[in-house]
Amino acid sequence: MSTQQTLSIIKPDAVERNLIGSIISLIEKNGLKIIEARMLQLSKEDAENFYLIHKDKPFFSSLINYMTSNKILVLKIEGENAIDEYRKLMGSTDPSNADSGTIRKLFAESIERNSVHGSDTIENANIEIKFFFR
Repeated sequence: MSTQQTLSIIKPDAVERNLIGSIISLIEKNGLKIIEARMLQLSKEDAENFYLIHKDKPFFSSLINYMTSNKILVLKIEGENAIDEYRKLMGSTDPSNADSGTIRKLFAESIERNSVHGSDTIENANIEIKFFFR
């Protein structure tokens, strides 16, 4: 195992429902450290650039509308094997399939309104961190 950094986004639905503190508490209780945080409202252009990988998917327009609907909190997280550890903590994209105690099982409303994002690879973590923390 090695110390890694990863990106987390606390998404608009979780911000709207005042879940920031609860989510951060779970992150910290699971041995991950928040080393930088930034609250912002994504512009349509920034959301489209961030989610470019999904450009040709049928849910792209809905995703962009959702991600620009309210503020988000982006977090740079660090810890041992942080990428995999945070992905386990997030749980399945579909909250009905997420393991008990995961962020999405506890807080997500649906597949789309799933409360959090986390980088899936070291390469993507580096790209995503640079996107928000220049």
